Amino acid sequence: MKISVIVCAAGKGERAGFNKNKLLVPLNGAPALHYTLGAFDEFDCEYTGGKLEKIAVCGENDCETAEFCRAYGWQVVTGGKTRTESVFNALQSVTGDIVLIHDGARPFVTEEIIESCVECVKEYGSAICATPAIDTVAIAKDGYISEVPERSRVFNVQTPQAFLTCEIKAAYEKAIESAESFTDDGSVYSRYVKPAKICPCGTPQNKKLTYRQDFENFCSYPTALFFDEGQPRVGFGVDVHAFGKEQDFVTLCGVKIPCDTGLIAHSDGDVAVHAVMDALLSAAGLRDIGYYFPDSDEKFKGADSIKLLERVIEIISEKGFKPLGLSVAVQAEKPRLSKYIEQMVANLAAATGVESEDISITAGTCEGLGFVGRKRGICVYCTAVIKEIENG
Repeated sequence: MKISVIVCAAGKGERAGFNKNKLLVPLNGAPALHYTLGAFDEFDCEYTGGKLEKIAVCGENDCETAEFCRAYGWQVVTGGKTRTESVFNALQSVTGDIVLIHDGARPFVTEEIIESCVECVKEYGSAICATPAIDTVAIAKDGYISEVPERSRVFNVQTPQAFLTCEIKAAYEKAIESAESFTDDGSVYSRYVKPAKICPCGTPQNKKLTYRQDFENFCSYPTALFFDEGQPRVGFGVDVHAFGKEQDFVTLCGVKIPCDTGLIAHSDGDVAVHAVMDALLSAAGLRDIGYYFPDSDEKFKGADSIKLLERVIEIISEKGFKPLGLSVAVQAEKPRLSKYIEQMVANLAAATGVESEDISITAGTCEGLGFVGRKRGICVYCTAVIKEIENG
């Protein structure tokens, strides 16, 4: 059976109080959406052999999130005014026999949870990821308790939620006709098809990031969610800077490269080094560079990013780690970088202590697509591998 997945990434995150989509807020150096999409990419490799149909729903004017999802190889569909409308829009592009629907704000979902939902829908026709309620739940009327349901019958509903595609499509068509708004897909299915099947595969860690404190408390989550003890650890970093500074060069990996405009930034705008820094911090389970070097601090105005990178190496060393390798991918329509890459590698090697042969820098364009393709800025991705410093 062909499997499809919809990741809902169209929310504005108003309750979190950010001035952008909360899914792009860094968690350990990478946007929250990086972890969500990555979980399904791993499931795709392990379970479906690369045949999973992957669809992300993004806000109508949210180009940044849409471009992020496309960079991961996901098909992007424009969402609606409500979650119900957004999922309905995405379902029109689904071609699989089974579809999983997941909140982009649940980055802690695991392959095991996803696989359990697929097996459940194969057997029962639906699967609602959930955990048994721990607290007593009360139903109130006019501010007073009117009913206390038996706790053994109460579940905390999570995502993903999985269905036979033909049934959930029919249910959503009726939901749109009724103009009702639903907070989850199981409610739509239960209203218009039949009671949805609870799949008790959820975990307390598979929580939804809703409020600002959920992001601030991210580092309190066990790093075992992402890393195996004693194994090399991998981190991901991405950074973007826009053109527009009045200068005749850009700085990449400490190299001043001639260009008709500079990059706008609080520091020297070294977008490549910033991605490397976030990747290293991410691998060590630490906060992003905005935490350690905030742009609200005047002492970092015009700062040499190579010096900041050296400080990051000290920070991860204090946590007991050293870098092993770096893979840096630069996306830029201008300037041309080929003749500068050797010096860029040398500068990174000197700053991080990583051997030059273990550092890769690639440069590519976006074929005229997106803000990079329109020559509005530069985007850099970095993957960093670190390991524990051996005692003695």
